[in-house]
Amino acid sequence: MKKIILFLVTSLVSSVGWADNVVKSPDGHITLTFDVKDGSPRYSVAFDGTTMVAESPLGIVANIGDYTTGLKLTKMEQNPVKDSYSLRNIKQSSVSYEANEAIAVLEKDNRHVLDIIFRVSNRDVAYRYQVHPRRDTRVCVVEREASGFVMPQGTTTFLCPQSKPMGGFARTSPSYETAYDTDVPTGKNGWGEGYSFPCLFKVGESGWVLLSETGVDGAYCASRLIGEVDGSYHIGFPQTGENNGLGSVTPGIALPGYTPWRTITVGPSLHNIVETTVPFDLVQPKYEASQTYTYGKGSWSWIIGMDNSCNFDEQRRYIDFSAAMGYQSVLIDAFWDQRIGRDRIAELAAYGRERGVGLFLWYNSNGHWNDAPQTPIGKMDRSGERRREMAWMKSVGIRGIKVDFFGGDKQQTMQLYEDILTDANDFGLLVIFHGCTLPRGWERMYPNYAASEAVLASENLHFSQDFCNKEARNACIHPFIRNTVGSMDFGGSALNKFYGADNKRGSKRMTSDVFALAVAVLFQSAVQHFALAPNNLDDAPAWAIDFMKKVPTTWDEVKFIDGYPGKYVILARRHADKWFVVGVNAQEQPLTATITLPMFKGGSALQVYSDDAQLNGSVKQVKINKKQQMKVTIPNNGGLVIVNP
Repeated sequence: MKKIILFLVTSLVSSVGWADNVVKSPDGHITLTFDVKDGSPRYSVAFDGTTMVAESPLGIVANIGDYTTGLKLTKMEQNPVKDSYSLRNIKQSSVSYEANEAIAVLEKDNRHVLDIIFRVSNRDVAYRYQVHPRRDTRVCVVEREASGFVMPQGTTTFLCPQSKPMGGFARTSPSYETAYDTDVPTGKNGWGEGYSFPCLFKVGESGWVLLSETGVDGAYCASRLIGEVDGSYHIGFPQTGENNGLGSVTPGIALPGYTPWRTITVGPSLHNIVETTVPFDLVQPKYEASQTYTYGKGSWSWIIGMDNSCNFDEQRRYIDFSAAMGYQSVLIDAFWDQRIGRDRIAELAAYGRERGVGLFLWYNSNGHWNDAPQTPIGKMDRSGERRREMAWMKSVGIRGIKVDFFGGDKQQTMQLYEDILTDANDFGLLVIFHGCTLPRGWERMYPNYAASEAVLASENLHFSQDFCNKEARNACIHPFIRNTVGSMDFGGSALNKFYGADNKRGSKRMTSDVFALAVAVLFQSAVQHFALAPNNLDDAPAWAIDFMKKVPTTWDEVKFIDGYPGKYVILARRHADKWFVVGVNAQEQPLTATITLPMFKGGSALQVYSDDAQLNGSVKQVKINKKQQMKVTIPNNGGLVIVNP
């Protein structure tokens, strides 16, 4: 009893000191509370009065001063912020952003040294720092951030451990391709190196919190989340061993200068998490698009045929396959420079152009940061060579590039991402990154950015039967975590029974054909290179092929319907006036639910793709009832797709 009374008294004392420094969301549900206590800035976040992030530290330590202690709040300016923008390549094509902004102006030793800029919208809290010059000092190194997140007692986590650097295949880690641990208590630190963003938390029965960052470019490093035994978390800079140990783990900035945004998405359910647009709300385009870029669907021989498929005849066959499917592209993977050659790539590009199919070419990013031997290599890490290569690609009509095997999150690597994107735009090339970090608002910042992997993706289905066995579980995680904050180049939706060129041997797919259709909608990316194969025109169900011909890759709206990370998910995406409601189930028992679908008129007939208990799929017309409800059943490893005609 004494402990409870002490806690209440402490809470009352704290609330008195914080009462004047409160920022609310426009709808009043989210509350940010800020103050400087004993010289140290602190904040907390609540939803409808329930604490979602407890009192947590703020501030930075730079080589020009420690701005975590000895600070004085001189004023806190609040202003409403509104913005409207349109993007074809994210989950919501038109966004109206509204937030309340507060700028905490901080002094140390009677000098204005730091501003903390907060934004509170109806789904999200975000903050960043502005560092001011010190006398004639116009640059600084940020040595660490105090930026912390103290989670309430009883919080459980859904996190992706950061791997140690210079490990794994050809010493290419961290490649942000580790498995998520779900429903784990706080108080851990992954494999000792923290966690890759984004990071999801369940705050008891009160709601959900998603932590991430946005606005990272070559002017800063990317970060990770470090866990402490007391259940708190804080921003961590890159690991020393990244990039083969070369380069600084601390970012340098010109003054006055900004750090990236730290984002906190909160809500009593997963709706706000799945539907957030905060990574894009807080950034602006860094340059104009050199052309109107073509997104869309494509095929990809490597996921089924591996390196042996990288030859002229097979790529020509895949161009014919893409044309037959009405797809816009073919991705030609590693070793094309050796096994096909530039002259014959030009022939393939011309052949594809006649059939309305463009080419994406794979490149190794490598300069000095790992041992990946795949070629072309040494073309993307230096400006002169990169621009000569891109000029050649433009001359033969290449649509885009997929660049792989990056070295980490240090500022120099962030600059490489930015340089590749900027140069590629000059030559009209779309860019996909693999073996790479999480995109952080890049769809809006870089108009020719298409997608990033940054996930344990489809190649592992080819390499591992265990990964095939867990495919449904992983598919029930990504819509809640990784894919909420950026386009995800997963490369899935296979209709082969086996991951092998003859469709008779290799890893066996355990999920249904309807599951494959659902994943094409679940996983958002404006450019999708599916794991389909030419033989699917003959050996896959006609209704499945027909759906995969028509499914869009760009979306106007997303709505969360139901689900739980790692167990099941049902969500809806809209393209123009057509809604796609999709679901998958990883639980051992069939999922049976009555779902409300307000996007469909009561009594209307809908196309429903579903599985029986043996995962045999079919499509039929089903009428939704007048209450706009429908009872659905999804077996383990099965899927569901509902489409209005």
